[in-house]
Amino acid sequence: MSDTTALLKRAHELFPDEVVTSAHVRHLDLPLGAGRLALITLDNGFDHTKPTTFGPGSLAKLSEALDQVEAEAEAGSIAAVGITGKPFIFAVGADLKGVEVLKEHSDALAIGKGGHDVFKRIAALPVPTFTFYNGAAMGGGVEIGLHCDYRTVSTGVPAFSLPECFLGLVPGWGGCTILPNLIGPAKAISVIIENSLSQNRQLKGKQVFDLGIADAVFAPADFLEQSLLWAATVLKGETVVERPEIDRGEAWDAAVAHGRAVADSKVHGAAPAPYRALDIIAAAKDGDYQAGFDAEDAALADLIMGGELRSGIYAFNLVQKRGKRPFGAPDKSLARPVTKVGVVGAGLMASQLALLFVRQLKVPVVLTDIDQARVDKGVGYVHEEIDKLLGKGRINQDTANRFKGLVSGSLDKAAAFGDADFVIEAVFEELGVKQQVFADVEAVVSPTCILATNTSSLSVTEMAAKLEHPERVVGFHFFNPVAVLPLLEIVRGERTDDASLATAFGVAKQLRKTGVLVKDAPAFVVNRILTRFMGEIQHVIDEGTPIDVVEKGVEPLGLPMSPIVLIELVGPAIALHVSETLHAAFPERFSVSENLARVVKAGKRGFYSWATGQQEIDPEVAALLQVGDVVLTPEQVLDRALTAVAEEIALMLDEGVVAEAQDIDLCLITGAGWPFHLGGITPYLDRSGVSLRVNGKPFLAPGIASVPA
Repeated sequence: MSDTTALLKRAHELFPDEVVTSAHVRHLDLPLGAGRLALITLDNGFDHTKPTTFGPGSLAKLSEALDQVEAEAEAGSIAAVGITGKPFIFAVGADLKGVEVLKEHSDALAIGKGGHDVFKRIAALPVPTFTFYNGAAMGGGVEIGLHCDYRTVSTGVPAFSLPECFLGLVPGWGGCTILPNLIGPAKAISVIIENSLSQNRQLKGKQVFDLGIADAVFAPADFLEQSLLWAATVLKGETVVERPEIDRGEAWDAAVAHGRAVADSKVHGAAPAPYRALDIIAAAKDGDYQAGFDAEDAALADLIMGGELRSGIYAFNLVQKRGKRPFGAPDKSLARPVTKVGVVGAGLMASQLALLFVRQLKVPVVLTDIDQARVDKGVGYVHEEIDKLLGKGRINQDTANRFKGLVSGSLDKAAAFGDADFVIEAVFEELGVKQQVFADVEAVVSPTCILATNTSSLSVTEMAAKLEHPERVVGFHFFNPVAVLPLLEIVRGERTDDASLATAFGVAKQLRKTGVLVKDAPAFVVNRILTRFMGEIQHVIDEGTPIDVVEKGVEPLGLPMSPIVLIELVGPAIALHVSETLHAAFPERFSVSENLARVVKAGKRGFYSWATGQQEIDPEVAALLQVGDVVLTPEQVLDRALTAVAEEIALMLDEGVVAEAQDIDLCLITGAGWPFHLGGITPYLDRSGVSLRVNGKPFLAPGIASVPA
């Protein structure tokens, strides 16, 4: 038994539930008399909804296929080897379920070494090798192709990436070493660091070719045929692939320095993975592949046994599994069909909602407001956004015309909503206003029409209290920007019935949103946690800690933006309103900042000014602030903020605002952009010991978002 076989056998014993990917070998006569090609097809036996992955059993199958083609190549019976995937999927990398079960550093090291040992066999074959990227390729799926001599890609490839740093790993089967030597360090760092840390941005097939990762690009209709013809021209010498000469001097060092600056701007040193990847890329400029592979193995093992990766996998599973099967949602068979949607209000939020509903549900959507000018403006906004989609090639002219035809406005609620199945209000955040809106709507809609509110903090139960049918009122809280953030907090009022709730979850799924069931409690989940967090930050500033010290204090969280910038994004007036709402509910924990009130009264958009082109405190805002003389260190600032958040989450779980801590994390990841590498917030609070210190126990059991005991 070879060392590789022994490694993979041991790893497979640790992961008996692996969905094994087979590597089927078939032989094709190439065009132009170029000889026979052994084509290896990666296929796990399922359709495209279950993508092909590499676990130890899968690597063993690939190794067996390589035994066969290696013998055929040495015997002279084949002229080349090709690798492709099943329909729509090439391969999406390592099977993360196997990584989750690893408990020992040596086992983690074996995963990296086993993958390298198998993939290196491809590069060592005595005949030319080709990868035909026919579908989605990520992680190890990209890397297997890097070990081949040549690559083609389909224009139909929707997703191509090295997402490891996003999850808390490094591209560890050749990505950090081979890619910069293939396309240059600057482009490689764009793929490995910038795309990954930009919410796992994906490349399309044409971009893969433009970057030089693939040597040829073909349309999906006859992709394999064209790839085989191209391979034949390469073998016949009719096509010569010329690759750029790589600058291994100062340009390499400058690219790595840029990569470190990008990592600093995204994670502020709080996540080790991108820095480990950059270290390997920096060392790869001498072209020593084996040293690079050894460094990848070591980095993989260290990161697999660290909390960041476990939190990243936990976050990935939340979004991919829990987010698609909402905990506590009623049976979907209870949901009513929605064939027409009404939107009360025609302001920016209402117009964004109308656009989302018409694009995803493809049903008539009608907006109402208090005067014709507002209605016309709202409908006009939707039409303009549809034209922008057309201009970008996202939709065709027929679709644009159809969408525009589905959106209308009216001042007559009875005519607008009489046959609607789902009406959502997006009016001013004041309880009395919303109660009146629902009273007016209830008078004209059918008995089964769902009444949804986009309130961010008000009580859904109180909103429905005066209605004849309060059981059909449901909270349907979107996050801004509506088109980008996936979260939908679906709020069950005290009298909301299962049919209304099931319909709300059904609509959320049609809208491609992540619905999370939330109890009717002040500010629900995201706004309550962020307001407690922001309230503590504001309190620290009011006490006397300078804003730049406060900003530095929260950098280790690696948040998508600083708390002070977030206030500007949300709007100081809204931030103040939510803090007042929560202060009324929980005065002992939520304070209202007089300084923030002064900023709102002065009509300021935030604390910062960019008048000079640089971010700096607005001098007019600085003049408004009245602060004390208590100055904290950055570490003390972070501790204060995390203590407050840990306390609030524990109270929310005790109150049953959501079912489990996992729902808190899912909400923060999908509604507030909280980093994947933290796993949301509760794994970070557990790892840092804050949960235990504040609440006497961790939020999550050992092995969930952490290395199993």
